[in-house]
Amino acid sequence: MSVTQTKPGSAATSMCWSCHTLLSGGHFCVSCGKIQPLPPGADYFAFFEWPQKLSLDDAALEAQFHKLSWKLHPDNFVRASEFERNLSLERSSQLNDAYRTLRDPVARVEYLLELHGIRKEGQTKQQAPPELLEEVFELNESLDELREARAEGGDTASLRERLAAAQKNFQQKLTEVDAGLAATAREWDATLDARADDAKRKPLLAKLNELLNRRAYIRNLVAGVQKELTEA
Repeated sequence: MSVTQTKPGSAATSMCWSCHTLLSGGHFCVSCGKIQPLPPGADYFAFFEWPQKLSLDDAALEAQFHKLSWKLHPDNFVRASEFERNLSLERSSQLNDAYRTLRDPVARVEYLLELHGIRKEGQTKQQAPPELLEEVFELNESLDELREARAEGGDTASLRERLAAAQKNFQQKLTEVDAGLAATAREWDATLDARADDAKRKPLLAKLNELLNRRAYIRNLVAGVQKELTEA
């Protein structure tokens, strides 16, 4: 998320651009009520006025989204200055981006890792986890056999059955990874509550990144098998 515009000719500060009252956060000045630019370094969590926690309540997130949508909507600024109207448009767009990201548990983890420089947007490590190498090798062999049998017009029933069993196995592994992500997310939140230092937080970020890479790899396997089964 990029920093929003500041008023032309002014520097980004923690003061209201209109009445120069010191700001303590939020989207509006508590003194004059004017909409404010996002402070430098603000992120999606800060946009919702929340800490960088991963275990969010879906109902609370949706409620806050609708509340901010109403407050920041451009219709509320039709008679305001051009600067305020532009801020409203910018804030409304950022609100939608923030909501789309934070409402999805996996996207939420990815975004947190991006904020902390652990992961780049869209980055995944497409490498089989060492403990899955044998199963992945067998899966690829079965996929090759299925493609060959299909091309030759042979019987694919037994191969399809074998692949369906493999798909179910990897789907279970995907469920286990999701459970691991949820558990590690709770550990991360606990470090925030305890105000833990970076030495305790960094291993959790690394673990979250490893789990995301594992999840992406297994998910691609499951999707690949499903595609072949559909075509067979």
